[in-house]
Amino acid sequence: MPLKVIVTRNFKHMSEVAAETVKKNIVQTLRKQKQFVLGLATGSSPTGLYKHLARAANANEFDSSRIRSFNLDEYVGLPGENAQQRAIHPESYCYFMIQEFFGLLTNKFIQTSVPYGCLIDQKQLMRELKAHREDWRQVGADAGRSIVIKARLASEYLAWVRKTILDGYARKIKKAGGIDLQIIGVGGRGHVAFHESGIPFKGSKVMLVKLDDNTVANAVADGHFPSVKESPRYAVTMGAELVYQAKTVVLLASGERKVEPIAESLLGDPTPDVPISYGQKYAEKGGNLVYVVDKIVGQELIANKKVLKQKGIKIQVLS
Repeated sequence: MPLKVIVTRNFKHMSEVAAETVKKNIVQTLRKQKQFVLGLATGSSPTGLYKHLARAANANEFDSSRIRSFNLDEYVGLPGENAQQRAIHPESYCYFMIQEFFGLLTNKFIQTSVPYGCLIDQKQLMRELKAHREDWRQVGADAGRSIVIKARLASEYLAWVRKTILDGYARKIKKAGGIDLQIIGVGGRGHVAFHESGIPFKGSKVMLVKLDDNTVANAVADGHFPSVKESPRYAVTMGAELVYQAKTVVLLASGERKVEPIAESLLGDPTPDVPISYGQKYAEKGGNLVYVVDKIVGQELIANKKVLKQKGIKIQVLS
C-alpha cells in the first residue's frame, strides 16, 4: 500500500515539507511529459504551501508556465448580479486562489480552472428544483446532500447544470489527461472539499451539493458572509471518487480540529461518514497518497503505530 504519513513540527514546517514534496513531483514529471496537471484546494491548510511553491516557481526551480490547474470546489449563490461579479466576490474560491497563489506567480499557469459554480443563478436553481422534483434526488446520510440530477429531464435549466456545469468540468479534467497531483485539506468531519460526510463514494465525480445548515451558519459566524440570507446554500465540488483518481494525492492537516477525522480516516475502515477515508481504497489500488500533518494531528497516529504498520502505512516523524 503506497500510503505514507509525514509528521512535522508545526504549520510552518508542514507547509515547507509539503511544498518540497509537490515541487519534486512536478520536476520529475515534467522530465517525462510536456505539461503537469495540478489539483488545488482552498482553505487555510494549503496557504503556506502555495507561498513556498510560488517562490520556488519564481526562482525557476520548476517551470510554472507548463502547469495546468483544476480546483476542487466553488460556491453557488455568492452575492452578485451576474457570473462575473460572483466570480470576483471576495469569498469566491476563484478570488482566494488569485490572492493566495496565482497572483504570486511571475510565470502564469497555462490555464487555471475552478468549478463553474458562479455560472449558476442560485435563485433560478432553487425554483427549478422546487418545480421539477421528478428530475432529481438527494443522496447522503447526513445533513449535507448531493443533488443527483437525472438523465431525462423536464427542466432545461437542470439539464444545462448537469451537462455543462457538472459533467463539463469532469470532461475538462479528463481531456487534460487527468490530475497528476492533487492537494487536499480535510474538514472537521473528514470531508474533502464539499463532499460532505455521508455522501456515498460511488458516483461522486463532480457534484452539486446542498450545504448543511451547520456549514452555512459557520460561514456566517466566521465572518465570511453578513447573514444566512446572503450565504450560499449550494456548491459545485469534486467528490472523493474523482479526487482519488489523481496519480498522487497530498493531504495536509494541522490543529486540534483535524485530529479525529485524520485518525478515523486511517485507523478505521473506509466509510462515507469520513470521505477522506476513501484514500485507503485509492492506495490499495496503487495510488500514491501522502499525509503531511503537524505534531498535534500526528500524536494520535504515532500512538497507533502498530495499527498503521498492520495496514502497511508508513509513518515518518521529522524533528
